[in-house]
Amino acid sequence: MISRRTFLRSAVLGAAGFVPPSSSRAADPPVTGIADPRLSPFDQLMTAFLTDHQVPGASLAVTRHGRLVYARGFGLADADNKLPVHPDSLFRIASVSKPLTAVAILQLVDRGKVKLDDLVLKYVPLKPHLEPGTEIDPRWEKVTVRHCLHHSGGWDRDKTFDPITIPRKIAKALMKKPPVSPEHVVRYMMGRPLEFDPGQRYAYSNLGYLLLGRVIESAAGQGYETYVRRHVLAPLGVTRPQLGRALPENRAKGEVRYYDGKKATGVCLYPPRTGEPVPFPDGAENVEGFEAHGGWIASAVDLVRFASAFDRPKTCPVLSAAGIRTMWERPAGNAGFTAKGKPRAVYYGCGWSVRPVGDAGAATTWHAGLISGTSTLLVRRADGLNWAALFNTDRDKNGKELADEIDPLVHHAADEVKAWPDKDLFDKFLGGM
Repeated sequence: MISRRTFLRSAVLGAAGFVPPSSSRAADPPVTGIADPRLSPFDQLMTAFLTDHQVPGASLAVTRHGRLVYARGFGLADADNKLPVHPDSLFRIASVSKPLTAVAILQLVDRGKVKLDDLVLKYVPLKPHLEPGTEIDPRWEKVTVRHCLHHSGGWDRDKTFDPITIPRKIAKALMKKPPVSPEHVVRYMMGRPLEFDPGQRYAYSNLGYLLLGRVIESAAGQGYETYVRRHVLAPLGVTRPQLGRALPENRAKGEVRYYDGKKATGVCLYPPRTGEPVPFPDGAENVEGFEAHGGWIASAVDLVRFASAFDRPKTCPVLSAAGIRTMWERPAGNAGFTAKGKPRAVYYGCGWSVRPVGDAGAATTWHAGLISGTSTLLVRRADGLNWAALFNTDRDKNGKELADEIDPLVHHAADEVKAWPDKDLFDKFLGGM
């Protein structure tokens, strides 16, 4: 999110206080994966970070020019049972799900099944939930697919609320029991007015991406998760990502446990423990309704395979070169330009935050994610490096978001590497292509 994320702060690395620790650090967490002395800056960073920020577990994967050169797990996937994180452990990735959704939409554009300027309600055959005496805001009829991709559809959670945070209220309004589905959230919000005219400006919106999930289902004629797994991930050799489950006993094999940074508890939304107090990440949040805006689980290795697919646009297996250009394209109007018409240094493209680099069309792109028990960061750097850093808690001991804190430090560690290996570890984790 542009308003909340630290945007690749390479200029302030000195102020970030990064000091590589001694290799003999007594409190170093357990580390899994293949060690390579040439890449020790990443090891030093992650072991120090987990210790200093009191993080249970994390995973970091790095690609260079399309090859997986680094993949290691740090700390504990399950602190109670002292189980380590592995390089391919699965984590909730929160809003790093949005690039997956955006690529699915752009792929459907490539295939002629969707147009970016189509009205989004063309693909959403849902009945709005209207309170007595109210009617649908006519501006809903002007929201396009492009608006949803760019977070310019007209919803501003900072002025009202984010519907993903009120599942009980939505369930009560729709006269059903929680949890609520993406369709329920959309129906509820279709009965509420927009905060601004579509296309007028940027305001980060989870709702917009839930709408894009409905577009994918309608245009593709199959479920959102099925489409993304078959058409976005499988062509890359990536098979394990899936939509996450709320209760610990229902989670995927190899998925980590989650630890809320504030140790918060809440009332469980999910049977058979509906109404019971549980740790917030274990059923008090409407995780299974996050879907297209934030519901996926994946490994760091999976994510950098996905990110590196766009390094060579002419040979990308999932998007055309034109589709990739559209993904990074600057939005029109206030979302991409200042009031004086000057291009913004950072903007939100289609599913990614974008910072243009130089005059040759290069860009650094990224997305971060945050929900209870999870902080995530996926970065595509303009020089051909990509990385994913995943944590099984959301904030550090001082309440700071881990993605914000790790961001400049990974840049620094990457810049400290003097010689990069030629190996490709994708064969080890994904079986090659």
